[in-house]
Amino acid sequence: QVRLVESGGGLVQAGGSLRLSCAASGFSFRFATMGWYRQAPGKQRDMVATITGLGATRYVDSVKGRFTISRDNTYNLVYLQMNALKPEDTGVYYCTFADHWGQGTQVTVSS
Repeated sequence: QVRLVESGGGLVQAGGSLRLSCAASGFSFRFATMGWYRQAPGKQRDMVATITGLGATRYVDSVKGRFTISRDNTYNLVYLQMNALKPEDTGVYYCTFADHWGQGTQVTVSS
């Protein structure tokens, strides 16, 4: 059974940093493409970053240079390091694998 559990969200001032973590279980993690999505209030859920099993990464343009996705295949973890946060980064952040989603973690950036 696939399980994805996010943590690390919170309230931060603009310009600050947060690191999100996703603990994954129930599938062959080392070969899986993992992703982070976010859903801002009143908006659809959009891709933020993805990372393949080989470590290739992709980012939405709005976070390039500020966010870094990484993974630890020993402990089945995916991270999203978020620096220079902006109020428009506010939303619920979800870890994803295939068509599976975690419960989400709230990130709020105050101006």
